[in-house]
Amino acid sequence: MEPLRNYADQEVSKQGKVKAEPQNKMKVKKRRSWIAGLLLLVPILLFIFGFFVVPMLYILYLSFISTDSLNGSDAAFSLQNYITLFTDHYYLSSMWLTVKISLYSVLVSLILGYPIALTMAKSSPKVRGYITLLIASPLLVSIVVRNFGWYLLLLPNGTINQVLMNLGLIHKPLNLLFSEIGVVIGLSNAYLPFMVLAIVTSLYNIDPSLEKAGAILGASPLRSFFSITLPLSLPGIVSGCVLVFSLSMSAYVTPSLMGGANVPMMPVVVYDQINNLLKWTFGSALSYVLLLVTLLSVFIFTRAFEKSKFREVFR
Repeated sequence: MEPLRNYADQEVSKQGKVKAEPQNKMKVKKRRSWIAGLLLLVPILLFIFGFFVVPMLYILYLSFISTDSLNGSDAAFSLQNYITLFTDHYYLSSMWLTVKISLYSVLVSLILGYPIALTMAKSSPKVRGYITLLIASPLLVSIVVRNFGWYLLLLPNGTINQVLMNLGLIHKPLNLLFSEIGVVIGLSNAYLPFMVLAIVTSLYNIDPSLEKAGAILGASPLRSFFSITLPLSLPGIVSGCVLVFSLSMSAYVTPSLMGGANVPMMPVVVYDQINNLLKWTFGSALSYVLLLVTLLSVFIFTRAFEKSKFREVFR
């Protein structure tokens, strides 16, 4: 009996080794594939670290340096830049102005962009391609060129004021240029394609049979829109609003050309502090506060949507 037991134990051990070897080989293959994937990510990680992470950390470091001289001879580590920012009414009003104009730009882009996106979703593939080309074509033109086009239209003796005066709708030119209205028009025109493309992506994913089922059950087109189309397109609306808001908060060219000194949005103020006044440390603090306000606003908006506060409105 003892030899039989030894033979059985040997057979069991051999089978265990045979089963263990494929498992070990699988683990080795997974480890090698993981290492290979990591090596493929090394170039882009180094690029991001060298050209994004390191400069951002350096700007953060500069924001905590306080100095009154251009050569930084009296530089000291302190919170003076942030204290000045939060105690000066000019910078606080500039931050609020930036948020307000960005929200107006989101609202205008949403009002103008949703009907365009809905038309694209309802159109045939051929018409949809033409509309997509028209929507994306402004992105092929420099934003500076587009702003100068609006500059000529919004002048006191520009096309818009001349048409309105000839129609008798106004008796004197409207103050459209170098005002908040001009900046909102420029930002909305610049970022409208992003809003349309974000919304139409959600509309493409809506099953057309849902609207047909609603019509069979007696729902009118308006009721079907508010009960089916609009709620199901909310993810695209949120994505478009977040994208347009973030881009508007960080825009510099449009506010500087369309608003000038009359509309001191925060990116323009940061540029003036760094390039014109040579206050690098204070400009760094302003830029980080702008980044923080943008991220905080986006976080609050997205969290509110995740908790279905917006979805419940349309139920």
